[in-house]
Amino acid sequence: MNSHHGLLEQRAAAKMRRRAHSNTNKPASSCQDLLLTTVTHGMLGAMLNPFDPDAFYIRLDAHIIGIEPRIARSLELPVGLNFAQLHEILQATFGWTDSHLHQFMVGGLTVGAPEFDEDALLDVRTFEASEIRLQDLTFPYEEDPPLTIVYTYDFGDNWRHQLILRRASREEDVKYPRCIAGTRSCPPEDVGGYSGYVDFLDAWLDSDHEEHKNMRQWVGRKFHPEHFDLEATNKAIARAIRASKGGYRFRLLRMA
Repeated sequence: MNSHHGLLEQRAAAKMRRRAHSNTNKPASSCQDLLLTTVTHGMLGAMLNPFDPDAFYIRLDAHIIGIEPRIARSLELPVGLNFAQLHEILQATFGWTDSHLHQFMVGGLTVGAPEFDEDALLDVRTFEASEIRLQDLTFPYEEDPPLTIVYTYDFGDNWRHQLILRRASREEDVKYPRCIAGTRSCPPEDVGGYSGYVDFLDAWLDSDHEEHKNMRQWVGRKFHPEHFDLEATNKAIARAIRASKGGYRFRLLRMA
């Protein structure tokens, strides 16, 4: 990852977070404190559930905010999945390349990779994603209760994904995680965010556009904005889970 680009992403994220957390209390001092603190927000906490967690899975419906028609994916996930693994799955299922920073906003708290803020440029604490699992989420008690989380990838282009999570009864002989549906391809990396993607599509679609040939060459022949391949997506998810070994792949690559 380009260090200058990374610094710009961090500064952009810092501004975004200051707005979102201007009234936030001092962050908790440990992962255990995180779980206790966010019980008051109705989002996280030790699962005080009379049912066996292995009896259900998490249905996750995700889409990139601000793009119509929607770029969306529907996933079925095991409850033991941690947020580092969830990041890897989201990258694989949308087709991102994990070339930029990311974060989850969970009940007003930031979850991700804390080492990306070693210089304390950000004004909020990032909690370790590999220490928090989907089974730590506390769901409301209404009928069909959803939880909503925002996943941001690339603080420069600022791709924000809305994640809607629901619990469902686990099916026998089904292997999780898996993608069950999807629409459209994700934007190319470094296209310039929402406005850049609009300009890119204008050029890519219009054979008379002065940038048509350049955009086609830049993105490659495999790209099509309306394409989604369910089988290829599930293969990518399986590869990502194997390669991540229960955490973040980038950490394993650094150690190699």
